[in-house]
Amino acid sequence: MAAAGQLLRGAARAPPALALAAAAGRRALGSLPPGVAAGRGGRRAALAAAGALGGLGLGLWRWQRAAVAASEEDEDEEEEEELRRRFMAPPVSGLRELRRRRRELRSRMELLIMETQGEVCRALAALDPGAAFAVDTWERKEGGGGISCVLQDGEVFEKAGVNVSVVFGLLSEEAARQMRSRGKSLKAKDGKLPFCAMGVSSVIHPKNPHVPTMHFNYRYFEIEEADGTKQWWFGGGTDLTPTYLNEEDAVHFHKTLKEACDKHDLKLYPKYKKWCDDYFYIKHRGERRGIGGIFFDDVDSPSKEEVFQFVKSCAKAVVPCYIPIVKRHCHDSFTPEEKLWQQLRRGRYVEFNLVYDRGTKFGLLTPGSRIESILMSLPLTARWEYMHTPPESSKEAEILEVLRNPKDWVH
Repeated sequence: MAAAGQLLRGAARAPPALALAAAAGRRALGSLPPGVAAGRGGRRAALAAAGALGGLGLGLWRWQRAAVAASEEDEDEEEEEELRRRFMAPPVSGLRELRRRRRELRSRMELLIMETQGEVCRALAALDPGAAFAVDTWERKEGGGGISCVLQDGEVFEKAGVNVSVVFGLLSEEAARQMRSRGKSLKAKDGKLPFCAMGVSSVIHPKNPHVPTMHFNYRYFEIEEADGTKQWWFGGGTDLTPTYLNEEDAVHFHKTLKEACDKHDLKLYPKYKKWCDDYFYIKHRGERRGIGGIFFDDVDSPSKEEVFQFVKSCAKAVVPCYIPIVKRHCHDSFTPEEKLWQQLRRGRYVEFNLVYDRGTKFGLLTPGSRIESILMSLPLTARWEYMHTPPESSKEAEILEVLRNPKDWVH
């Protein structure tokens, strides 16, 4: 009787199907006459009954587990198929690995940058149906890789690139020096600093000079110091570089970004708008690269989750802040003189990216970096003329005035 009771008690601790069979076994034992239950035959009968019922329960339990596993597998496949539809290519870390680490912020950030890449590429492709994105996946032998999506020489876009990169390994001494120069206190072990960096970046150069160039970048960085402590921070921003000033476009662009910032803190937009104006400054020209937007870097407070949610809001604002402007102007007529001015302004864009841009510098200083992806931000065509000065009171002079003296577009 004790053995039968032990078997049933063990079954009672099992999943529902087996526990139900155990309860039935206990009822069968309780219904035996006292004399029978006390005898050897009674014990055998009880054990046999319990074993049969337990076996039935175990079979039901195994079937139940198999059914749940099959259901979960179907759900996994459906989720993976949905993710594939939203992405331009399989993620660098792999879907299964991202699902396994789905609660870790690194995985959530990688999913966000993959989704952002897909959203932006689909929105751009819808405006330029005669062209298609070339999707180029690449690996970095030192660790990680990326996905470069480039649309080139279309009807609307001369060059539009949207990159995702997820890289890890050891930080080069040159890159570490660059970070220390920004105030980072990095304690290396034997001169080595393990790091992980991931982000999505894009530059869009339209053909029509009345459609502005747009850039955005959102990234996450993590470094492990000698004592095992991890430093982390986020950076990014979205900014607009028009060839000609259109105040309606400028207001729409800045208001959309302000709304994204205001969801988190009303102080963020004015702070990051000023940071953008100051960062995209071509010192040797005395002018900004464009009419700004938002920019931030080295942000590690108030908490990792709060900063991530802010970055997510900014990334989701990219399509609504820019695509309506492209739709509004992509079929505007323009003159050869206006096209020439666009080429000269692109020259300024190149100057900033190659001389001052922090992301370009970091990429070129990171071992194993993919140069084609780093320099994707450069336009397909640009122009430099000696001592070119636009006439006073011209449309060209109007945009120069704003580039030299940034405006408040939302108040």
